[in-house]
Amino acid sequence: QVHLVESGGGLAQAGGSLTLSCAASGRTTNTYSMGWFRQAPGKEREFVAATNWGASTTFYADSVRGRFTISRDNTEHKSYLLMKNLKPEDTAVYYCTLDPRRLSKSGADYDYWGQGTQVTVSS
Repeated sequence: QVHLVESGGGLAQAGGSLTLSCAASGRTTNTYSMGWFRQAPGKEREFVAATNWGASTTFYADSVRGRFTISRDNTEHKSYLLMKNLKPEDTAVYYCTLDPRRLSKSGADYDYWGQGTQVTVSS
């Protein structure tokens, strides 16, 4: 089992920045892909970004490309989501994900999820 804990959420103004962190613990011997999803009130969960072990392949949702950057520290078993030029529509609960086998944009493909961290962007 892998346990994921997000941190770094909070309140930001439109145009501002926040950095989310995700710490993995437990069976972290194989953490092939790490990613982020989000869910806004009344909406379905959506993909935000994901990267593989060596960060040689990275996916971003069109809505965040150019504004958000995903990174990871394999030594510390952590991933990060740097969010710049935030918009009110970025308001959501952000979830960290991990999968030992594949890199995907589909939430159904991820085995492990964090509890989520709230990001609220005011206009």
